[in-house]
Amino acid sequence: MHGILYRHFPTKTDLVAAVVAEFVARVAEDAQASLGRVADGARALDELTAFLGRVVETSATDRAVKAAAQSLGAEPGNPAAEERASGAVADLIRAGQADGDIHPDVTVDDIYLLFSTAPTDQPASARSRWLTLFVAGLTTEGRSADG
Repeated sequence: MHGILYRHFPTKTDLVAAVVAEFVARVAEDAQASLGRVADGARALDELTAFLGRVVETSATDRAVKAAAQSLGAEPGNPAAEERASGAVADLIRAGQADGDIHPDVTVDDIYLLFSTAPTDQPASARSRWLTLFVAGLTTEGRSADG
C-alpha cells in the first residue's frame, strides 16, 4: 500500500495537499447545492445554517488531515474550488439578507471565521451548541442593526 501511495504522491506533503484540495472541492459542491436549493425556493438562512453545520462536522472528522497539513507545510487549498465556494456562500448570504434574515454586515469572511474557530475537538453536542450561538449572531433577530 505504501508503494502505491508514493507512486501517486512522492511526499507526504503532496498526499496531504491532495486530500485537503479534495475536501475544499466537496465544500464548494455543497455550497453550490445549497444555493441551488435556495433558487428552488428554500429559505437561505436554513440552507446556510445546514451548510455550516455540515462543514463543521466534516472538519471535526477530518481534524487529523488539517493537523498533518499544518505540520507538513502543505499548501492547503484548491483555488478554483475555493472561488466557487466563496461565490456560492456570498450568494447565500445575499439571499438571506434580501429575505431580511441575515444581518446586513455579514460577509464571507465571517463564515471563514466560523470555520477557523469551530470547536472541532469538542463533542458533537458542544459543536451543535456553538453553531446555534454563532448563527444567532449572523441573524437580524440575533442582534440589533447597529451591532
